[in-house]
Amino acid sequence: MDLIIIGLLGGLITGISPCILPVLPVIFLTGGAQSARYEDEVVPARRSRPYFVIAGLVLSFTLVTLGGSLLLGLLNLPQDIIRWVGIAVLIIIGVGLIVPRFQHILERPFQRFGQREVKNRGSGFGVGLALGAVFVPCAGPVLAAIIVAGSTGQIGVGTVLLTVSFAIGVAVPLLVFALAGRSVVERIRSFRSKERGLRIAAGIAMIALAVGLVFNVPQALQRLLPDYTAPLQEQIADSEQVQDALDLGGLVNDENKDLDKCTNGAEELESCGTAPSIKGIQEWLNTPNGEAVDLKDLRGKVVLIDFWAYSCINCQRSLPHVVAWDEAYRDAGLDVIGIHSPEYAFEKDPGNVAAGARGFGIEYPVALDNNLSTWTNYRNRYWPAHYLIDAEGTVRHISFGEGNYAATESMIRQLLEDADPSVTLPAATDVEDDTPDVGSTTRETFLGSSKDVNYGGDGEYRQGTNTYAFPKDQPADSFALDGEWTVETQFAKPDGGAGKINLEYRAAEVRIVVAGSGDIVVTRDDGSKKTISVEGTPRSYEVVKQADIAEGSVTLDVPAGIEVYSFTFG
Repeated sequence: MDLIIIGLLGGLITGISPCILPVLPVIFLTGGAQSARYEDEVVPARRSRPYFVIAGLVLSFTLVTLGGSLLLGLLNLPQDIIRWVGIAVLIIIGVGLIVPRFQHILERPFQRFGQREVKNRGSGFGVGLALGAVFVPCAGPVLAAIIVAGSTGQIGVGTVLLTVSFAIGVAVPLLVFALAGRSVVERIRSFRSKERGLRIAAGIAMIALAVGLVFNVPQALQRLLPDYTAPLQEQIADSEQVQDALDLGGLVNDENKDLDKCTNGAEELESCGTAPSIKGIQEWLNTPNGEAVDLKDLRGKVVLIDFWAYSCINCQRSLPHVVAWDEAYRDAGLDVIGIHSPEYAFEKDPGNVAAGARGFGIEYPVALDNNLSTWTNYRNRYWPAHYLIDAEGTVRHISFGEGNYAATESMIRQLLEDADPSVTLPAATDVEDDTPDVGSTTRETFLGSSKDVNYGGDGEYRQGTNTYAFPKDQPADSFALDGEWTVETQFAKPDGGAGKINLEYRAAEVRIVVAGSGDIVVTRDDGSKKTISVEGTPRSYEVVKQADIAEGSVTLDVPAGIEVYSFTFG
């Protein structure tokens, strides 16, 4: 039952996300588009058509997701052939809607069976099958777990239930659009001159979707649009119930089943099975011509895999150690691979990740794991997370979160010597460990409505444009707003003029994740001021930096045009 609820919830969130926008025109128009045998004869689609269109999509998506990869592998066919067949079918149906005589030609093979007008007068099930083959929704933790199970063949009753419930969840919002399309058609049915126009519009929408898929236009649109459902996906991923149901963020498969033999942060090397593969990567940075890295090609070398996200404060404190290890031991046989698994929607943008990597001095390969496929294949759920792999391809050490750097480096050196006893190692790196004591600092504070944390102002903190005022007594470890603010799902921004934020914190370092253009004036409780010049896409800026962890208060004057995502503390 838990898997069904999780699947439905994950599907519903995906069904209202920006990634379904490209298919909405097709769903809307084909839900009630008319059919025609000849130019002068227009016949209505069945009232059940929207349901069959969505049913075809659910069935096709479920089968392709669970079994498509395995079937194509057995037949030795390209992995994207199903997608290309779906695109071709969409184009054929689209042309048939626009040119009735072409549709009549397509129907001739079926006339011997007494079947007529199969292309559009019929149920629409074929349209749904084609859409399901090309429909690629945004991947959250639920879909990522399904993809891993399907691609590795670990398909049981639970996986099928999860997949079907996810597909049904996605289908509910799409069915609403299909029914809305049928309702529109019924209202204009008396205007015969408009019926043909609607049918042509449906055909154009199908062809446009197919052409857009060929050139990856939907993915480009998704990068331009803010993923307003990302915080909801994050809440699912952070839920202990979901993590337990999906088994540490991903279904157990033959690749990752032995990872739990490693103890987090162990002081000695362990043996935790062959390292899972790196899969589902959108793009590679810092490799020749963007070529992918295959762990099998690195046998004989020691590999360190680092899961990170560029705006994560924990990763920012960990990265200097990883960069130092790469520089010190690269020539001795160490290969570092960064797996960038986004926490925010804006962290999916390749340009943002590339800028972040340059800022941290990262020169080793970085994989953009935007669908969390590799994250899930490693059953990971931490930023940062380090997986140390020996020259035989076996995982020998796992460390979640910050710290444990000395032990990790010691094991890197040990594995390098095991791989090549004649190697000459440089002196150990000397990077200061800035890991704060657990519970000693204010926890990460989000200003978006779907994940707001530590709000200490009066009244309700809610989405939309509202007037806020600082409270008389603000609690410790909290923030409050003053002025007109618009609160979105992932950030808050001043509305019209400038706004103020008062932050009560306990930390040695305070950083703010913001985007936009303008100068933020920071006033500390001792009266000192500093200016933060913000320009461009979201990234982290320093607000406070001091020697020791201490309680403090800071007020920020935020101009219009600045989006405030979160505060992080160290």
